[in-house]
Amino acid sequence: MGDDAPVHHLSAQDDSHTPTYAGRYFDREVPKHRVPAAGMPADAAYQLVHDELELDANPLLNLATFVTTWMEPQANRLAEEALNKNLVDQDEYPQSHEIHMRVVSMLADLFNAPSGSEAVGTATVGSSEAIMLGLLAHKRAWQNRRRQAGAAVERPNLVMGADVHTCWEKFTNYFEVEARVAPMGDGDFVLSADDVAARVDENTIAVAGLLGTTYTGQMDELEAINDLLADLEKEHGWHIPLHIDAASGGFIVPYTQPKLAWDFRLSHVRSINVSNHKFGLVYPGMGSVVFRDRSDLPEELVFHINYLGGDMPNYSLNFSRPANTVILQYYNFLRLGRDGYRRVMESVMENARYLRAGLQRVEGLQAIGAGDTFPIVALRATDPAELDVYALSDELRRHGWIVPAYTLPPDAQDISVLRMVVKENFSRDLADLLLEHIGEAISRLRPAPARDQAGARQPVC
Repeated sequence: MGDDAPVHHLSAQDDSHTPTYAGRYFDREVPKHRVPAAGMPADAAYQLVHDELELDANPLLNLATFVTTWMEPQANRLAEEALNKNLVDQDEYPQSHEIHMRVVSMLADLFNAPSGSEAVGTATVGSSEAIMLGLLAHKRAWQNRRRQAGAAVERPNLVMGADVHTCWEKFTNYFEVEARVAPMGDGDFVLSADDVAARVDENTIAVAGLLGTTYTGQMDELEAINDLLADLEKEHGWHIPLHIDAASGGFIVPYTQPKLAWDFRLSHVRSINVSNHKFGLVYPGMGSVVFRDRSDLPEELVFHINYLGGDMPNYSLNFSRPANTVILQYYNFLRLGRDGYRRVMESVMENARYLRAGLQRVEGLQAIGAGDTFPIVALRATDPAELDVYALSDELRRHGWIVPAYTLPPDAQDISVLRMVVKENFSRDLADLLLEHIGEAISRLRPAPARDQAGARQPVC
């Protein structure tokens, strides 16, 4: 029966006395491609959609995603209360805008913006938009400097490692910037100062530095890269900003390793993005970009609009978005404070170390990286011919676990890895269960030892 099947109407009285599953709406095909001619009771529509969503994975067991999947009931109430407020409409929702500015200011402080600087920034839908905005500012600033010097502006480039998130490649494609990518190698999965030195020139608009890679959960050589850029500015006069992609690490390192210099304490770090909906412990989607100083954001990129009321400066790719995630971030800052975040992140790191140590004892698996900075556990098979990580990933789905398997970028594309992201609601008990299930899955995948005619076990060739 198609989408145009006749609709059987129940009276209002029938609706109020008929159990949801006894209604006529449950013995008819659900419209999928066309808006139906008539509607249905709210309870029936809710139940139909709710039941379909039961086929989704359990977010608690999703170790593929970095995104927050749990918040407190009080946060859930705030999210619902602010769902109908457009963050961009500053004239109508001035207190939401004030909270937005407080969040940006708190992030600048967390990232050690220099005293006396005028750090600026904005909340975004996620780190993808934040990176686009940060790099657009650096491209325009580079163009302005080149034009003032009477130089050409036709060939901008961006230097990055192959360990970047795909949104970096999107930026270079969408905004016509040459991508100068340093490939990976076996055992060398991050961007080094030597990689950068081999690729920068006077047309480089910025260098991408990662505080926590998506692939292996490691950190680029940020301090060494910063020192290189400082030397190049002294030697050649090239002002090349370092943009830090702290999507994963920006809410971890400040609390677990506060003395580690990766942020605005480094002279050439001019902008930082972070995914609040990751370890900022906020539901999706929210990211932020923060500039070291107002001078890093060309004024011509900030639009001033007045058709919602008063003058509203805006720097974003999205115009309408709910204010609730920004409000939730402010809630978490108030709720947890620095001490609370520190305790959460130390707990997350401890559980990640526990899981990693347990997996190191599993025959056939080898951990990648030291695993001492981010709660990300990445593994490879010691012998890919003996253990297929893709088959292992599939086997784990029997228990509901989502553990992705994938290949690394060039020139390490021959290496396949499993990756697990340990989040706030991943308990020690869940770690033990996962270790148990991984052991069982590997046992199922390995061939049983062959037997001779007498029944003695023989080695498998």
